[in-house]
Amino acid sequence: MHFSVVNEFIDSRADAFFEIAIKIWEYAELGLMEFKSSELLASVLERNGFSVKRGVSGMPTAFIASWGDGKPVIGLLGEYDALPGLSQKAVPWREPLVEGAPGHGCGHNIHGTSALASALAVKEAMEKLGIKGTVRFYGTPAEENFSGKVYMVRDGLFDDVDAVLSHHPSDMNAATLLSSLAVRSCRFHFFGRASHASVSPEEGRSALDGVELMNIGVNYLREHVIQEARIHYIIERGGEQPNIVPEYARSWYYIRAPEVDQLESIFERVVDIARGAALMSGTKVDVEILDAMYNVIPNGPIAAKIVDNMRSLGVPELSEEERRFAEEIAKTIPIQTKENELRKSKRPGWERLIDKLIDDEVPEPWGDGDYMMGSTDVGDVSWKAPTVEFNTATWVLGTPAHSWQSTAQSGSPLARRSLIFASKVMSLTALDLLTDEDLLERAKEDHLRRLRGRTYKLLIPESLTPPLNFWRDQFKV
Repeated sequence: MHFSVVNEFIDSRADAFFEIAIKIWEYAELGLMEFKSSELLASVLERNGFSVKRGVSGMPTAFIASWGDGKPVIGLLGEYDALPGLSQKAVPWREPLVEGAPGHGCGHNIHGTSALASALAVKEAMEKLGIKGTVRFYGTPAEENFSGKVYMVRDGLFDDVDAVLSHHPSDMNAATLLSSLAVRSCRFHFFGRASHASVSPEEGRSALDGVELMNIGVNYLREHVIQEARIHYIIERGGEQPNIVPEYARSWYYIRAPEVDQLESIFERVVDIARGAALMSGTKVDVEILDAMYNVIPNGPIAAKIVDNMRSLGVPELSEEERRFAEEIAKTIPIQTKENELRKSKRPGWERLIDKLIDDEVPEPWGDGDYMMGSTDVGDVSWKAPTVEFNTATWVLGTPAHSWQSTAQSGSPLARRSLIFASKVMSLTALDLLTDEDLLERAKEDHLRRLRGRTYKLLIPESLTPPLNFWRDQFKV
């Protein structure tokens, strides 16, 4: 019965929901600076009867909106942060709105709005059908860089949740069983002694030498870590000018691995290399933890239910306007890029999709025991409660995320189609979890089985606070 309630509720408000998504797309605010985006979502929920708590976990743009009472508690994750440098008009050619400005290259304008629409639709069905429980919207900032969810997990905001749903735009319709890579983000600060590089070089101790020696050591380490690991870095500070021995230098590293214990082992070796580099260069080094995230724990029963709901709804067909836009944007994606993106999805039979414009299928969940090569703070949530983040086709097949093409499509008619489909899928699945005790119990059993007795231990220091001024300091915004 809740099928018809959800369909009618979302269809009748589709234009309003898409308008919200487009506003967030236009705001394009960086992580921890999503003031307009978060307030827009929070205020809509508040006006519709949700109890809203703003500024949770020390983040002004984080919030929780709840409706209902008692168990079960179903959480819906909403993201709304943009990416630096991806400003783009909603046109099928490269044309920034503002050169160098942020843009929604990961579709988080759709992410947050689909969860909003779902929360409202679930409330409507609960009221009309007398369904007991609580629906809770989590406004989670800074997924792209500072992992807002990690601070919320640390503060116990997910401790009473029974299950969590999340939707992410993609080029596919999917609820996979893929995990993700656990990750640490850290800075290495090297401190030396300045001197005139030509007149008195013997007096100098180059902090830049420390950074470079560390990088060399890490590059030799690559041969001796598991091949699924990833280590990447940039040099943020290397000195002021060549005739001054650098007194201070800094590098920024990401270290990734499929499992947390693998990550921690590699991280310890990287820290040892940094200390060795400091010893060799006569400098000192400090390690600053910026961020850390767990790998995702998939959930079979919830993924299967999402697929069932996708199939019951049916993948929406392209309108003529949507098809024309999709065809034009597809011309900008080289065939090799498309093949690479499809291959990396690890979807069985991905080769069949090479000649397709857009994903019009709903495959069975795939990837159990495997993982995608990215990282997400949804991972930390998934260690606390059964969690699935599913995808709907917002972009043409083969579109790389974090590109001008993904930004353009996230503000296009294609995004409207995906938003409405995803909102319905999330609503129906949330209502299934609220009303089907067997489904929820099987989801919890699967969660415990996959944890294998492991418990969540915070990877960031207890004292770490969200870097609220990072972008202001970085880009003077």
